[in-house]
Amino acid sequence: MSLEVVLLFVDIAVDALGAAREEIDALNVYPVPDGDTGTNMYLTVSAARDAVREATGGDSGAELGDALAAFSRGALLGARGNSGVILSEMMRAIARRLARATAEERNAEVLAEALRLAAEAAYAAVGTPVEGTILSVARAAAEAAEAVREDPSARTRDVFTGAAEAARAALARTPTQLQALADAGVVDAGGRGLSVVLDAAETALTGRRPEPVLPRIGQHAIPIAQATTAQQPGGDLTPGGPAYEVMYLLDTDAEQVPALRERLAALGDSLVVVGDERLWNVHVHVDDVGAAIEAGIEAGRPHRIRVTHFHDQVTQQAARAEREAAGRPREGRCVVVVSAGPGLSSLFAEAGAVVVEGGPGRRPSTGDLLQAITGCGAQEVVVLPNDGDSVRAAQVAASTATQDAGVRVAVIPTQAQVQGLAALAVHEPGRGFDADVLEMTATARHARHGAVTVAARQAMTMAGPCEPGDALGVVAGDFAVVGSALADVATEVLERLVAGGGELVTIVSGADDPDGALAEHCTGWLAERHPFVDAVVYDGGQERYPLLLAVE
Repeated sequence: MSLEVVLLFVDIAVDALGAAREEIDALNVYPVPDGDTGTNMYLTVSAARDAVREATGGDSGAELGDALAAFSRGALLGARGNSGVILSEMMRAIARRLARATAEERNAEVLAEALRLAAEAAYAAVGTPVEGTILSVARAAAEAAEAVREDPSARTRDVFTGAAEAARAALARTPTQLQALADAGVVDAGGRGLSVVLDAAETALTGRRPEPVLPRIGQHAIPIAQATTAQQPGGDLTPGGPAYEVMYLLDTDAEQVPALRERLAALGDSLVVVGDERLWNVHVHVDDVGAAIEAGIEAGRPHRIRVTHFHDQVTQQAARAEREAAGRPREGRCVVVVSAGPGLSSLFAEAGAVVVEGGPGRRPSTGDLLQAITGCGAQEVVVLPNDGDSVRAAQVAASTATQDAGVRVAVIPTQAQVQGLAALAVHEPGRGFDADVLEMTATARHARHGAVTVAARQAMTMAGPCEPGDALGVVAGDFAVVGSALADVATEVLERLVAGGGELVTIVSGADDPDGALAEHCTGWLAERHPFVDAVVYDGGQERYPLLLAVE
């Protein structure tokens, strides 16, 4: 399979899941009727697509192996929810098989084997496999693909045509396999999402857009689009079941995973653990959130931890649906800000912003940002990601909110927390939207920023080699100073920042400067060396960076 086909497929798959997202959300009754399966699968594939696009620049002449590696990692990092994590593991299995294909192998054979490996990976990832779900649809698709490959004249398109058709038929059977689906009169949401993805693969290879097969219960055809959240069981979301969804990325060795699975399986259900080598994506439904996170800590280093209370999630969805049904339009303007520490969160909240918790090792996902954008109830939203690695997630969330909810969203690509503070300081809701965004963008861009941290490992920086424990100075996102004392490095960073002129220095002390001694040293140095420059100090509480600095 060529890279051109891969690029075409990811675009078609993202568009198709985007169009089917609300429909799939409405089908979501198992394992928890929280109405987010379509959104989770859409965001998972979007993350994989974005990773491929970033790695290749959209150039079909790039290396296929590099693109497939980026696709795999993007799917793993971006996976959300039960079905999203399973889908990510399936896509990764397919990408791995395509990456090791040789020129002598028939494409049809490679793809059929890839689909078989994907189905096996899906079953292996789940703690307790249940039929009538995405797993059944995956297995049916794989079996059909294996049957097609037996024909020596079979082409690549024939494999996916057969797999997609079998998936649609298997999807229609899911209500006969799982009572929860039959009771609600719907097909499985995860299976429907997988069917959409396989249909997208068929479209990429043939140009045809298959019509979905209507599921049947008894003798009655049930149009998929008729499924609504109103048909989902009332009362408790999971009677007698867990109340929270816990997800996190985990840095650990593969040998630690079996014990982790066993520990988490004893705490709850809907357990899915996927990954390889050192990075894993963990998903589980539990009542004891702390115990689930502690299990991850015992196994390795959990990060980007996300906890969802099912009741709160559905309550928010119901309130949003009620507002839309009542014809109450969105109104006003809101600023959504990613914060790296409790003190910063307080500052942002006091300024009227909606805060999304983030920071090194726990950057917010696209879904977290999307929820903040759509949940604030505003018609106009400005997003301040305050971190270079979070800008793309913010842009995807903004695009989704505009497309699905009609929200007007602007992402200002702030690279640092102090840039976010500067931008928010000039935010004026009374201005026109474009004028407000322009002023905030200009202010953020003109805020020269730096930071001070401590080296965790040996490395080569722009300023030369560093050893663990060395003080590092950051200027505009690059390690520009290496020294032995934090105070000396901090003043060197300040000197470089104020050398270009400026009237105000913002100093944000972190968790590693609890008494503010380092910040006080900097204000004293400024008073002596640059007496006409004002300074303001905040207690940010951010981790890893004792000081964040900015000059305006």
